[in-house]
Amino acid sequence: MAQAMQRQSISLLATDGKPHPLQDTLLAITLVLGAVSFVTAFFHNLHLLTSWTGLIGILTGAYGQFISETTRERFALIIGLGAAGIGFFLGMAHGGLFGGWLG
Repeated sequence: MAQAMQRQSISLLATDGKPHPLQDTLLAITLVLGAVSFVTAFFHNLHLLTSWTGLIGILTGAYGQFISETTRERFALIIGLGAAGIGFFLGMAHGGLFGGWLG
């Protein structure tokens, strides 16, 4: 009965019963940046926002994958990475990270 009395912290994305605040934060950042990058990729004149949010989303998602501990975290990070990648590549095709500022 000692196991029944243990207090467990509940995290939405942790299936092992332990809190993962850093991984959850990186996951949320990756999903938000991926969504912004993906949505703004449909507008040709927003290529600066699209490419930069995509690049930062890819970097945070890659680091999140490196330190993730549960399958749920990895699954959601892949969704965010995919959206950020699509947005990044479309932003690069529409004008790039600097948009002609460097010549």
